[in-house]
Amino acid sequence: MMLAFDLTMPGRSSWNGAWSGDDVSHVLIRAIGRSERERAAALLSHHTYFYSWPDGWRAAVTVREVTASEAKRLRRTSQGFCGYDWMVDSLLKNGRISPAEEEA
Repeated sequence: MMLAFDLTMPGRSSWNGAWSGDDVSHVLIRAIGRSERERAAALLSHHTYFYSWPDGWRAAVTVREVTASEAKRLRRTSQGFCGYDWMVDSLLKNGRISPAEEEA
């Protein structure tokens, strides 16, 4: 099973209300083993997860199941996850996006 995590920034407190990554794809692909399928099903049932910073910025991570060929295409077109891989790690570990200091 392959999961695709799509990153967007629906809440932007920048001077022009934009995010420099708006016009490109930010996708992270993760292979899910048999032992993790229950957690993956729970993530898929919720679909979109949000994280807010105190400065007004807000991230959204959408999760969906993809085929191997779709995962390959998404990897080619993605511009990376902008250093927010920790959000996906948190979702897979905790079922929610929580700051790194909470997970310690």
